[in-house]
Amino acid sequence: MISTVLVANRGEIACRVFRTCRELGIETVAVYSDADASALHVREADAAVRLPGAAPSDTYLRGDLVVKAALAAGADAVHPGYGFLSENADFARAVTDAGLVWIGPPPEAIESMASKTRAKELLGIAPLTDVTEADLPVLVKAAAGGGGRGMRIVRDLAALPGELAAASAEAASAFGDGEVFVEPYVENGRHVEVQILADGQGTVWALGTRDCSLQRRHQKVIEEAPAPGLPSALLDELYERSVAAAKAVGYVGAGTVEFLVADGRAHFLEMNTRLQVEHPVTEEVYGVDLVALQLSVAEGHALPPEPPTAQGHAIEARLYAEDPATSWTPQTGVLHALEFPETGTPRAFGAPRLRADDPRLRAEDPRLRAAAGAGTVPADGPWPRAGGAARGAPAADADSTPAEHPRLRAAAGAGTAPADGPRLRAVGLRVDTGYASGDTIGVHYDPMLAKVVAHAPTRAEAVRKLAHALDRARIHGPVTNRDVLVASLRHPEFQDPGRLDTGFYGRNLDALTRARDGEAYAAVAAALADAAGRAGRFGGGWRNVRSQDETKTYGEHEVCYRPTRGGGYTVTAPEGVRPVTVTPHLVRLEVDGVVRDFEVARHGDTAYVGPHRLTARPRFPDPRDQTAPGSLLAPMPGTVVRVAEGLAVGDPVTAGQPLLWLEAMKMEHRVTAPASGTLTALHAAPGRQVEVGALLAVVQAAPAADAQEDQK
Repeated sequence: MISTVLVANRGEIACRVFRTCRELGIETVAVYSDADASALHVREADAAVRLPGAAPSDTYLRGDLVVKAALAAGADAVHPGYGFLSENADFARAVTDAGLVWIGPPPEAIESMASKTRAKELLGIAPLTDVTEADLPVLVKAAAGGGGRGMRIVRDLAALPGELAAASAEAASAFGDGEVFVEPYVENGRHVEVQILADGQGTVWALGTRDCSLQRRHQKVIEEAPAPGLPSALLDELYERSVAAAKAVGYVGAGTVEFLVADGRAHFLEMNTRLQVEHPVTEEVYGVDLVALQLSVAEGHALPPEPPTAQGHAIEARLYAEDPATSWTPQTGVLHALEFPETGTPRAFGAPRLRADDPRLRAEDPRLRAAAGAGTVPADGPWPRAGGAARGAPAADADSTPAEHPRLRAAAGAGTAPADGPRLRAVGLRVDTGYASGDTIGVHYDPMLAKVVAHAPTRAEAVRKLAHALDRARIHGPVTNRDVLVASLRHPEFQDPGRLDTGFYGRNLDALTRARDGEAYAAVAAALADAAGRAGRFGGGWRNVRSQDETKTYGEHEVCYRPTRGGGYTVTAPEGVRPVTVTPHLVRLEVDGVVRDFEVARHGDTAYVGPHRLTARPRFPDPRDQTAPGSLLAPMPGTVVRVAEGLAVGDPVTAGQPLLWLEAMKMEHRVTAPASGTLTALHAAPGRQVEVGALLAVVQAAPAADAQEDQK
């Protein structure tokens, strides 16, 4: 029996594994870099061991240090999480050579499948070698790891060498392995994957499909289970090929086989020999805890012969600290608030599991029984009282549903809403995160803040629930992708599963990043709340009523108002707004006869009004903030990893020419010339740490006639 688990990872996935371990009575050990000394996963572990340094290559990618940490802390097992060393066969061997239990597939299976090049060779798929114009577009891809790192689409043959170098450098930084390869790029297919779970006795489960087509920078953003609208014949093929791939390498544990579906055909992409970021949607639909099952398999227990039955639909959205409007630029800073009121608690972690009385759990599987949700089922059976459904209840047969629950009877099997109103069965909402309010988002690691998951009897209900939960969340701090997530979920293309494909953001990002409806009124609320706060600080009222309007500008929204003698306010711009109640934290406005409340929070110059993040423009800009035309400023804090070969001050450059590369949050970001002209200053050098806004280079634009000549 495993007694203590070290998680060789950080952030959300470490917290996720710790949660299951706590439920099973297993002690937990965290490892942490200096940058993560106060991180949530460190605070939640029973013990923690420091890995000196901050860069992944010095810390989480140092397998020797992680094994030493496990032995020093008295752990008897290691869970790799995802990313970092999770698909490193040498690390898996080092763990077992040290006498520890490896909670993952055998090293030989990792070697066969974790390297995408070797996996394709095993399945008889050859990568492209001598790429020609006829092969374009192609995809440069890291052989190890995932998450969109080390991937580049190439449409111009001349750009291929540079993209190969960039992808290799990014892969080496993220995974400790710079091997890359080239394969054909299939435009606008669907990214569909199959969850695999196998034991050491030869049983392999195919736990349904997931659709992960909504991606940016080749990294998944919204995932769902099951993948909607796939023909039964194609589903059978996906399951058969996935199970066959697992059996071919003697696979044990959790893994995922990924495909690109286009024109009715499934093209094999890769097999991930680890738990996936998006595993919660499968857990919700199948009512299992995949981490608990990983632990059970690692202890040598057998899986039941058949997997559980799917129930309903689940959708996950990844909440990132990034700005979609500026090429998804990662953001850093203090996360003042991360709260999801829909969960009933600032941080709610729901882990589905099989019920203790489920017939699929056998007496010889103590870990599976320990993982079951005992005590959640009423004595008369699995059907809930008014409080809602038991988590992880098996699929219902409509004829077995008690008559006193007519809405549950209607929901069983068919999943359609009854005519007399909403069903009693509560729609599930789950938040997995590695951050809490007050934590700082740094520059060294992935900018994902949380995964928010909704589970409901139907896809449409899950989509609605997730969009509502994200919309109502209190997320105060750096810019996030929350608005784009909500707009994506409510977009007609997404709501029609027949139109899903990987080109969604390429087609729709401009529309998705437009200002939200109601932002102008949120700006009014922010301005009035600020005025009320200042009035309170300076004596609680106005001695003299001003005859001129005061003005406050947030982005493109200018708000004009003036105080009244009764202590209230009149708004003169925008028109048609009547303040009803104004306090520093709550403003009630009437617009066109409709009264709405606006909750306002403020941190520095930024106001948070519901889902709106509004930064006030200074009345008198600081002259020191002005920069010369053509200045290239660091869009984020990070490290300069490369400067274009031979680039020097005085060189001519063309618009869009790559000048240098920054690394931040495990991704490389290319900085290009804003216009054709001459490089007049270069302040960047490889290895230099820069803060956001730091001056990197200056390009003096060529006269218009010269620039036009260069573009011919």
